[in-house]
Amino acid sequence: MTSTGNPGVRTFAGKGGLPMVEVENSEARAVISLYGGQVLSWQPKGEEEVLFTSARSWFEPGKAIRGGVPLCWPWFGPHPTDREKPMHGFARLHDWRLVQVTTTPEGKSIAVLEFEDSPATLALWPHPFHLRLEVEVGAHLRIALTMANRAAEEVEITAALHSYFLLGEAGLVHITGLDDTFYIDTLQQERTTLQQGQIKIDREINRIYLETGNSCTIHDPLLERQIMVRKEGSQSTVVWNPWEERSRTFQDLGDEEYRKMVCIEAGNVRRDRILLPPSASHTLATEFALMH
Repeated sequence: MTSTGNPGVRTFAGKGGLPMVEVENSEARAVISLYGGQVLSWQPKGEEEVLFTSARSWFEPGKAIRGGVPLCWPWFGPHPTDREKPMHGFARLHDWRLVQVTTTPEGKSIAVLEFEDSPATLALWPHPFHLRLEVEVGAHLRIALTMANRAAEEVEITAALHSYFLLGEAGLVHITGLDDTFYIDTLQQERTTLQQGQIKIDREINRIYLETGNSCTIHDPLLERQIMVRKEGSQSTVVWNPWEERSRTFQDLGDEEYRKMVCIEAGNVRRDRILLPPSASHTLATEFALMH
């Protein structure tokens, strides 16, 4: 454990010895893994944990952490031309640098992390870049990923903030905010379908909602709470739960854990890909709030 000089901040070796930073103030507590630049926990004062992390998750270099808010960058899903390259890019598989943690006049904490190109990243994606992650911890949690193109040419990027939310029981939950929005159903030959009404989680679901900047709300009757999920710099929202059969194919997910989670991801995928000219930047952000 290491003191940072800020009484609400400590750095420590987490599971697998991975470097972590804990941020705590009068409103909430959060834990961020510097490996992957990944928020793993957010717990407002007087509330239960909001984010899900698998009890079977890997915590070792070269493997992704299953839970919290992984950063999918600079591609979402499998690499478009080379399936040997890591799923969801490489940002979640490298160490990030903790720049600072500051406190706002309102008592919120803002942690800033950075990650930039190296010989290892250039071997996977031949473009110089700079990423800045700002995590604002308070009664709301806001995560903002700013990507800057340092290459001499335009680059194409797909990305997502792959947020895992902890549920009381998935089969009792419903999600609102995406009614009358078209989505690509990746489980039905990429068929485009119109969402009608609320989303139920009673089977495997893997959908990419298109052309939407809408907020979503998770209604969780067992935990007696709603989680509001807002976003910025995104026109695609991914909703995912692997359900029973699919979850058994993941070594880093318990057989019954699908019942305790859902992913709602702020993304830039498919037609919403980012085209960044030289020296340009884009910010993809998501914000969570609890309601009762």
